[in-house]
Amino acid sequence: MTKLRKLNRPTGHRISMLRTMVSQLVKHERIETTVAKAKEIRRLADNMVQLGKEGSLCAARRAAAFVRGDDVIHKLFTELAYRYKDRTGGYTRLLRTRIRVGDAAPMAYIEFIDRENELRQSKPPTPQPPQKAPLDPWTRSRLQKQFAPPKEEKSEPKI
Repeated sequence: MTKLRKLNRPTGHRISMLRTMVSQLVKHERIETTVAKAKEIRRLADNMVQLGKEGSLCAARRAAAFVRGDDVIHKLFTELAYRYKDRTGGYTRLLRTRIRVGDAAPMAYIEFIDRENELRQSKPPTPQPPQKAPLDPWTRSRLQKQFAPPKEEKSEPKI
C-alpha cells in the first residue's frame, strides 16, 4: 500500500476506518466527513472502481480483501463498473460543505459522479481523439521530402 495520511490514529485503526468509509461510500454513494479523510477515501475508492472495471478474479479477490460486505463487492463489479466503463479516472468528487461546530474541522461531501441526485453535475468524459488513417506510400514519401530538415553541406577539413 502506498503512503497515506496518518490522520492522528494508530495504523490498525486508520486502515480499519478507511476500509469502512470506502465500503460505506460504495454502498451509499455519498458520505460526509472531514476534508483530510475525504482526500484519502478518494484515492482508495478510485482504486476500488478500477478493480471493478477490470473484472477479473484477481481483481475481485483484491477488492474483497479491502472492502467490507458482499453487497459492496457486487455493486463495485456490476453497477459501478458499468457506469464508469467509458471514464478513465476521477470517479469521485469532493465538495467542501461547512466548518464543524465542535472542533472547527472543515467538512466535505465525497460522492460518486454520474449518479442520480448529484450535488453538482459532472462534466462529460473527454472523448478519445479519432484515429488517423494510415497514409499511402506515395503521399508519405512526398510529405517526408517536403518537411525534411535542410541538408547540410559537408565541408572537407582544412589541413
